[in-house]
Amino acid sequence: MILGASFLCIANLAIAQTTVKAPYLDHTLPIETRVQDLISRMTIEEKATFLDHKAPDIERFNIRGDRWNQSLHGIVWDRPTTMFPVSIAAAATWNPKLIQETAVAISDEGRAIYNGWHTDPNFQGERKGLIYRSPVINVSRNPYWGRINECYGEDPFLTGRMGVAYIKGLQGDDPEHPKLAATLKHYAVNNVEKDRMSLNAIVTERMLHEFWLPHFKECIIEGQAHSIMASYNAINGVPNNVNKLMLDDILKEQWGFKGFVVSDLGGVNTMVKGHEKGKMSFEEAVAKSINAGCDFSDKEYREYIPTAFKQGLISQQRLDDAVARVMRSRFMLGEFDPFETGKYSKIPMSVIGSQKHLDLALREAQESIVLLKNNKLLPLDKSKIKSIAVIGPHATIFTAGGYSGKPINPVTPFDGIKNRALAGTEVVAVTGADITEPKGQSAEQIKQAREEEIKKAVAAAKKADVAILCVGTSLAIEAEGRDRTNLGLPGNQEDLINAVLAVNPRTVVVLLNAGPLTIPKVKEKAPAILEAWWAGEQGGNAIADAIFGNINPGGKLPFTVYASADQVPPTDEYDVSKGFTYMYLKGKPLFPFGFGLSYTRFEYSGIKLSAASINSKGTIEVQARVKNTGKLKGDEVAQLYVRHVKSGVSRPQKELRGFERLSLNPGESRLVSFTILAEKLSFYDEKLHAFRVEPGLIEVMVGSSSEDIRLKSQFKVTQ
Repeated sequence: MILGASFLCIANLAIAQTTVKAPYLDHTLPIETRVQDLISRMTIEEKATFLDHKAPDIERFNIRGDRWNQSLHGIVWDRPTTMFPVSIAAAATWNPKLIQETAVAISDEGRAIYNGWHTDPNFQGERKGLIYRSPVINVSRNPYWGRINECYGEDPFLTGRMGVAYIKGLQGDDPEHPKLAATLKHYAVNNVEKDRMSLNAIVTERMLHEFWLPHFKECIIEGQAHSIMASYNAINGVPNNVNKLMLDDILKEQWGFKGFVVSDLGGVNTMVKGHEKGKMSFEEAVAKSINAGCDFSDKEYREYIPTAFKQGLISQQRLDDAVARVMRSRFMLGEFDPFETGKYSKIPMSVIGSQKHLDLALREAQESIVLLKNNKLLPLDKSKIKSIAVIGPHATIFTAGGYSGKPINPVTPFDGIKNRALAGTEVVAVTGADITEPKGQSAEQIKQAREEEIKKAVAAAKKADVAILCVGTSLAIEAEGRDRTNLGLPGNQEDLINAVLAVNPRTVVVLLNAGPLTIPKVKEKAPAILEAWWAGEQGGNAIADAIFGNINPGGKLPFTVYASADQVPPTDEYDVSKGFTYMYLKGKPLFPFGFGLSYTRFEYSGIKLSAASINSKGTIEVQARVKNTGKLKGDEVAQLYVRHVKSGVSRPQKELRGFERLSLNPGESRLVSFTILAEKLSFYDEKLHAFRVEPGLIEVMVGSSSEDIRLKSQFKVTQ
C-alpha cells in the first residue's frame, strides 16, 4: 500500500522513479487497467502472498498485508470506539434507515483510524485496514444457536432488509469509492456451533434457495457487498470452502458477484483436519478451494499456491482472477492512490466516540427495546417513587456481545436507573442470582451462597417502592463456539424472580440476552416484562428511558419465542418446514415473531389493493391506515404478510413481505404503503431448478405481529 506523502520512505531512488511511472500507481487511470498492470508485474509467490489476509508486506510494491478487521456493532480496535447494540437488537428496531445510519457512523470511525495512522507520526493504536468482516446475515433457524447476538433473526426477508441497509451504510453511497469493504458472513446454512468445522448440513435444493439464500442474494445484488465468507460447514457433503455450486455457480455465475470470496479463519486448515480428517493434502485443499471459487484465505494460500501451481493444479487464469477480485476492492478503497486525494481522507479521529455517535447508540438501544408484557405497571411515574431496588446478575455488569471492541463509557442498568431517576431517589443494587454455575465450589457451598444472595434481594425488594429485575444470559452461555443447552433462563435466575415477585408485586423483569428465552412462568407471574438485549454502551440509559416513559417501547421480536423446547425440531434438521420459525411453527408460541406492545394503542383500517389480479411479472400496491388511538406518542411497526390460499406444493403459513416503522402522536394517523413483487411470491421448482410463480389466490395480511393480524384482503396471480 502507498502511504501518505509525509511518511513515504523509499530507500532506492531508482526503484522509486520506476515505480512512480507504473500505470497501477496512476490514480487517473481506470481501476481495471491498474489492477491488470500490477498483476502482470507480480511473481507467483507474490500473488500467493497477496492472497493471505495476514501475509507480510510485499515490499517491492509497497503492498501492505490486508489486516482485516471486525465492525459488527462498532469498530473493533485496541482503543475504545462507540459500541452500538448487538445485531439481534438492531433487528428488533425493524428500522433499516436507522441501521444504515449506524453503519455510516461505524464506517466513519473505521476510516478515522485509517486516516490517523497515515497522517499522525505519533499515532497510537493498531493500524487497521479497510476490509471489514461484517455483517453476519445467517438466519437463526436454530433457537439454541450461540451466535444469535450477531445476526438479524429468523426471517430471510427481515434479514435481507437489515443486511442491505448495513452494507450501504458501511460501504457508503459511492460504488466506485467505498468507505469500507463489507464481508457477508457466513455463506451458507450456518447456525450450529457444535462441531461446526466438520458439520454437514443436509438441505434440499428447494429449501436452500427459498430459505437459506434469499438474504445473501439481496445483499450481493442490491447491497453490492465487496466480499463474502465461506463458512466452515459442508452442505450436502461438500465443505463450503471447496463448494463450486455455492461459490461459483450460484454466487458468481447466477448472481453476478464481482467481489471476492474469503474462507472463514483457518478455513483450509480446518477443512483438511475436520471434514477430510487428514486424507487431503494441503496442496490439494488449496487448489480445490481456489478452483471452487474461494479467492482469499490464510497462510496455507501463501505457502501452498506456488507448489500447487507448479504441479498444474491451479491455472494461471484462475489464480489471476482471484488476485484481481481482491485487488480490485483494495484499489477502489484508495489504498494505491496518493493519500491526500482520497474521498474520505479528511474524516478526523474526533468522530470516534463523538457525542453524535453516542446519541445514535442510545437511539438504537431505545428503538430495540420490546415490551413483552405490561399490566398497567409501566411506565413508572418517577415523581411517586422514593426507592428502587435494581436486582439481578445483569444489574451491575455490562455484556458487550460478540466481535465487540472496547466501549467508551458502558452504562449498566443500575447506572441507567440512577441517571434517569429523580435526585434524592434511593437506588440500590443486589446481584441476587448466578447466570452460570460458580467454579471451584461444592454443590453445598453454591446452594448456601445462592440462598444468602436471594435473601439480600428479597430484603431489598421489600423495602423498595419498585423492584427492577435484570436477568438473562451472557457470552458464557451463548457465543461463538458455544450453543445454548436449554431455552430457559440459566442459573438460578427464575428462583430469584419468584422470590422477588412474592414480596413486591411492583416488579419489572428486564431481559438482557440474545437468543429467545422460553419463560412461561415468568410471563404468567410478572406484571411487566421488557426485552432489552445486549444493547451497547448506552443500553442502561435506554432501559431506564423505557421504564420511566421517557420513550415508548416500539421494538418487535425478530424471532419466535417458542412455548417449550418440545416445539423445536432437532437442530440437525435443516428443512424449516418441519416446524421451525413463524412460517412453519406447530402450535402457539410464547411470544410470536414480530410481537411487541406499546404504552399506547394503534388502530388499523382501510386496506386497499391497487389491483384485483397481477401476472407473474407484475407488482401490486397494498395500502392501509394506522392510527394512534391512545394518549401517548408511540412507534408501531406495520407488518405485511402473504399466504397462498391453495398451492400445488407445501407453502409457509405466512411470509413477511413488507414492514414500516411509524412514529405517531396521539390521534395521528398515517397511510402505509407496501409493494409486492410477483417474483417474491414464487417457489423454487426442483424440476426446473429455478423459481416459478404459481397462479392462484394470495391472501394479504397486515398487522402488528405475525399473530396479531388486523386487516386482510386477497388478489389473484395469473399466468
